[in-house]
Amino acid sequence: MILCDTNIFIEIYRDNNKIIESVKQIGQQNLAVSDVTRGELFFGARNKKGLQAIHKDMDQLVVLPIDTIISEMAVKLVEDFSLSHKLSLPDALIGATAICYKVELYTLNIKDFRFLEE
Repeated sequence: MILCDTNIFIEIYRDNNKIIESVKQIGQQNLAVSDVTRGELFFGARNKKGLQAIHKDMDQLVVLPIDTIISEMAVKLVEDFSLSHKLSLPDALIGATAICYKVELYTLNIKDFRFLEE
C-alpha cells in the first residue's frame, strides 16, 4: 500500500502524464489516501462538478483514517520539526499516517517530509 500526498492528486487533476503513468504503474488497488488529503482536495475544488469528481475518485481508494495515535504522533512531529523543517500540521498528519500504518509515502514535496527519514 502506498499513501499518496495531496500534490499527487493535484498533478493528476492537472493531467500530468508522468504522474498519471506512475499511479497506473502502482495500481489503484495499492493506493491509499489520508483524511487530510481528502479534506485538502475537497477544499480546493473549484465548483460542485469538481467536488463531485473528487468524491468519486476518493471513494475508489483505501482511506487511512486518523486516530488518536496518529494525532499524538503528528503533534510530536510538529513539536520536533516545525522549527527545523518548517513542518506544517497537515504534513505532520500525513507523515504520521504513513508511519503508523507502515506504508510508503508518495509525494512530490520530498523536502516537506525529510523528517520521515530521521
